[in-house]
Amino acid sequence: MIPRYSRPEMAGIFDDRARFARWLEVEILAVEARVRRGDVPPEDLAAIKQRASFDLDRIAEIEAVRHHDVVAFVENVRENVGDAGRHLHFGLTSSDVVDTAQAVALRDACDLLIEGVGLLTESVRRRALRHRDARMAGRTHGVHAEPTTFGIKLAGWAFELARDRDRLRRARDAVAVGKLSGAVGTYSQLPPDVEAYVCERLGLAIEPAATQVVARDRHAELLAAIALTGASLERFAQEIRHLQRTEVREVEEPFAPGQKGSSAMPHKRNPVVCERICGLARLLRGYAHTGFENVALWHERDISHSSVERITLPDACIVLDYMLDRFRWVVDGMVVDEEAMARNLEASLGLVHSQNVLSALLAKGRLQREEAYELVQRNAMTAWHSGRSLLELLKDDPDVIAQLEPAEIDDCFRPTGYLANTDVIFERLESL
Repeated sequence: MIPRYSRPEMAGIFDDRARFARWLEVEILAVEARVRRGDVPPEDLAAIKQRASFDLDRIAEIEAVRHHDVVAFVENVRENVGDAGRHLHFGLTSSDVVDTAQAVALRDACDLLIEGVGLLTESVRRRALRHRDARMAGRTHGVHAEPTTFGIKLAGWAFELARDRDRLRRARDAVAVGKLSGAVGTYSQLPPDVEAYVCERLGLAIEPAATQVVARDRHAELLAAIALTGASLERFAQEIRHLQRTEVREVEEPFAPGQKGSSAMPHKRNPVVCERICGLARLLRGYAHTGFENVALWHERDISHSSVERITLPDACIVLDYMLDRFRWVVDGMVVDEEAMARNLEASLGLVHSQNVLSALLAKGRLQREEAYELVQRNAMTAWHSGRSLLELLKDDPDVIAQLEPAEIDDCFRPTGYLANTDVIFERLESL
């Protein structure tokens, strides 16, 4: 991933030096396991541990000839180790090293992602509790529905993030799996206890029936969990983008000192970070698709997945890590205009109370639902086109007055009833 969308700690997990260091750890642990079996002299292991090292430039030089990065890596390490290097890569196939080391990287990356989701969840939770009583128009299809609060909206975000975190935890466990079972997974060259030792030392589970590779449904699950988390962030960011529109102006993402919104128009305060998050979420969905495509490899494996994963697995982790950090910055600093929310709620001419009127008419028991609905809808449509308030129109309608007293109509337009049962949402949020 380009530096613009990378954070150092996550990017560092996937750089070449870290990757080769993990490969070396797997190789040395495999030799350790063979020493425990009595297959390798302890002094050779000591020599390997003392001398084993690699050089990025030398690996690249060898790979230019061998056209195989694992071969180039092993040759370079053996050059540095000397005679004891004959024990390196004994009985192993490349995927034993690559997949097992990759599992370590993905596990560590997932830990950072899970932490990032947790931090964002807490930021959203704090803002939800802060704005629990900030009444605003609920919108369905982009049109005013019934009143809600900004805190309730944010509470929904917090619970969704908690689900994202659970999905990432499950995906972490699914992908933290190694294998050292050989060319087609039959332990033909090394016994299972070598694999067990290496994976136990690395903190990995064992692929119970590997082919030449760890099964790729595991990686697809991780990419899907990452893409779903990105989709959540996109949903939240898109909501802020809508609420920041000039006609609405209820919520704005932070605008940093010295920031410029446009090279041409000095007045602009654009939701650029939220827009960036929405764009990057599309990238994550594309990566998830490639994960599904990588599940069906030929027979015990082919190499079609390898080129894809060199890009998608690191990039997906790096991008989501960046998105989580940036959206937490948005949530912590977003400007919430509760007065604008109240103004916009009132701007709908009382139409948001139409269901209350419908329920009041039905409660009288004299009208069928279709009749009551038509009565309210007729006045609501007039309000839309005339600019008169629904309350005024209802009180002027003899068919409505025949059913409801003026005071009963007034009661339908009191905002308090809508939120009478919302405390339960915040009780759940408190225990999140």
